[in-house]
Amino acid sequence: MTPHRSLVGSVLLGCLFAAVPSLAQDDRGWIEESNASARYVAESSGLVFPEFQGGTGIEDVDEEIVILDGSLTGRAVAAFEEQVAELRRRQAETGDPRVTQDLEIMIASRDRLIRQLRAQDEFLLPYINVAQIVFIGISELLDGQIAASRRPAALVRLKRYAGLEEGYRPITELARERIEARMDTVGLMPPFRGRLEQDLQNSPRYLAGVRQMFAASGLEGYEDDLAVLDERMEAYDGWIREVLMPMARDDFRQPGPLYELALEQMGVDATPEQLIADGLAGYMAIRSEMEALAPLVAQSRGWDLTDYRDVITELRKEQFHGEAIVERYEQVNEALEEIIVREDIVSLPERPAIIRIATDAEAAAQPQPHLKTPNVANNQGELVEFLIPVVEAPSGDGPAAVSDETFEAGAWTLAAHELRPGHELQFSTMLDNGVSTARALYAFNSVNVEGWALYAEAEVKPYLPLDGQLIGLQWRLHRAARSFLDPMLNTGRITTDEARRIMVEDIVLTPETAQLELNRYTFTLPGQAPAYYYGYRRLLEIRAKAELALGDRFDRQSYHDFILDQGLLPPDLLEKAVMEEYLPSRSGVVGDQHAL
Repeated sequence: MTPHRSLVGSVLLGCLFAAVPSLAQDDRGWIEESNASARYVAESSGLVFPEFQGGTGIEDVDEEIVILDGSLTGRAVAAFEEQVAELRRRQAETGDPRVTQDLEIMIASRDRLIRQLRAQDEFLLPYINVAQIVFIGISELLDGQIAASRRPAALVRLKRYAGLEEGYRPITELARERIEARMDTVGLMPPFRGRLEQDLQNSPRYLAGVRQMFAASGLEGYEDDLAVLDERMEAYDGWIREVLMPMARDDFRQPGPLYELALEQMGVDATPEQLIADGLAGYMAIRSEMEALAPLVAQSRGWDLTDYRDVITELRKEQFHGEAIVERYEQVNEALEEIIVREDIVSLPERPAIIRIATDAEAAAQPQPHLKTPNVANNQGELVEFLIPVVEAPSGDGPAAVSDETFEAGAWTLAAHELRPGHELQFSTMLDNGVSTARALYAFNSVNVEGWALYAEAEVKPYLPLDGQLIGLQWRLHRAARSFLDPMLNTGRITTDEARRIMVEDIVLTPETAQLELNRYTFTLPGQAPAYYYGYRRLLEIRAKAELALGDRFDRQSYHDFILDQGLLPPDLLEKAVMEEYLPSRSGVVGDQHAL
């Protein structure tokens, strides 16, 4: 995802996932009506941001590219405003309340983007990571799971990016002119220095990734065009260093309402003050649990230790390396699946989860373990993948010899979060069971997605080995800290050095992970990190209301299946569905559940 909640990043967040319904025929009518409107939105958006429509099933824009000229923001806002008007017209005509709700979801997503684009245009110099756009645009067509028939379009895109087709200028040239045109505008903030430094470091990695994809694609005739693009990207990066870097700001904080808009884009409807208060209280409570559990873990290992920090430091020394990384996560996921079935936690897909090491370019785009969602509109058998951007844990002695992603006790929680019952299960369920495109695509919010994954960790935690439970609490402590560190940093209430100390000394993260976290809070994705703990707490709240209303009629597995069947609804709509659909389905007539 693009740092600083940039224009492309805003659209990318809205274009991560789309699903094709596989419901019974008598349940499909309203979904087909809703999906017709979603297709209209995708087609309209594809005229402005074609690279980010691959996951929507709109293939007639495969050869098109985003035109990074000075009119981009105006064209995008106009397109989204037109979409809102059309969706409201369709809303007035439909007679199905489910379609009405889906149309409202799409309208809200367009409204957020309009407000965000306008705020960025008002406050920020229009910088965009060009190398990342190119990588995304090519990978959308050359990914190993994409149908071979779509691959030749990558040759056309490449030629257009390089400015080698009539009617197209180099994307680097347009991006540079777009910035230069507004350099003298009073009040516009230049990019944050740390972001420029990271983008310049990653630029050759993205281009190397593009070259690797073309080499593996079986396509011919790309070499000369890619060489031209390489030269132009090198010149553009040189201009960034020479002209833009000296202007860069050292204060990462976003101007005006941009941070609040970033929180809203992630699905967080709490204020920074509320996030800080809830995160601090949770942090203290979780840390107390860790202090009680750590001596038991040490005793089980024969260690003469009591402090949770010391115990975690020892546990993290038990690293697995190289080819054993994927093998170990497959083993842990199998063990988690056994727990899920034995304890009736949630229904599982019949197929195994897919786990692989990320390529270097994929690791540049997302440097931490993450889920890669497939194109599931017009899906041709593509599946969800768990990517680990660690080829091999460091070797040697000292703090640099360990990784937070590749040690035995930590594998349980990371697997539960990213695989099953976490992200992989959530997206595979949408793929298998079907959900309207609006609820899988335009409702996308980190509060739902990351909240579910943290909630999933908590569901399996009681059944893990003691050392796995301790690391589960460590990562929950980390998510509570995100709830207050991100807003405190972005509102100037804590320094980066103070935040780093908390993460390294109290949460016991490695310095490398702590730096990635600081990047996330300050320029990669400010406003996203609080979504984990906030979403987890909202899911606990909804679960508590359901349990109190149903008593002994509450069934964990059916409840979780229902939650996943709702797609990626924000918490308020998810709670409404639980109260108005799930509770009556379990109890016949439910009394005053809304008063809970």
